[in-house]
Amino acid sequence: MAVGSTTDIAEHVSDRRRAKQFESAIRQLDWPGLFDLYCQIEARETPGWPSGRAFEYLVLRAFELDGAHVEYPFRVTEGRETLEEIDGAFYLDGRAHLVESKDRDANVQIAPIAKLRNQLLRRPAGVVGIVFGRNGFSSPARTLASYGAPQAILLWEGEKVKWLLGQCRQGEAEARLFAKALELKYRHYVERAIPTLDVKEAMA
Repeated sequence: MAVGSTTDIAEHVSDRRRAKQFESAIRQLDWPGLFDLYCQIEARETPGWPSGRAFEYLVLRAFELDGAHVEYPFRVTEGRETLEEIDGAFYLDGRAHLVESKDRDANVQIAPIAKLRNQLLRRPAGVVGIVFGRNGFSSPARTLASYGAPQAILLWEGEKVKWLLGQCRQGEAEARLFAKALELKYRHYVERAIPTLDVKEAMA
């Protein structure tokens, strides 16, 4: 999107202001609050949040609570032109991650994985991509992620996000479960070339 006219500039400023409001709202939530928000997302009862936005901020906040430095959804611009819209990034345990989140009522197809792969091509080697799909992933999407090397792209299903939130809500907050789950997913991808480790099964 080119930001040129007075109207475009005003809309751009308004978007940034709303993003700060979303960031402030999500940072007020702890583990029980995030679990409740996830249930509201499932029920499609998230007043004040545009479609899909609550899920984007929720997954980032979960990693922030586990100690990550988080950049909430942002735009990459050149001059007044938007080149990319990024669902978020975070830095945890010495590794950088770029995030794509999809809150859909159907499985995520290949397009978001292809989009993230292209974004990773513009960034330093070693940045890990993660696609969060609230309702899982199609078989073609899983296959594409498996053959995304040298770009590493992990796939994370929404039901596993909810399970981890439930564990943290029940008193496991100090265990850094999201950080541990991510490390397990990454190691599994390195060793097995499979980006879809079931963290619930692996951590049971």
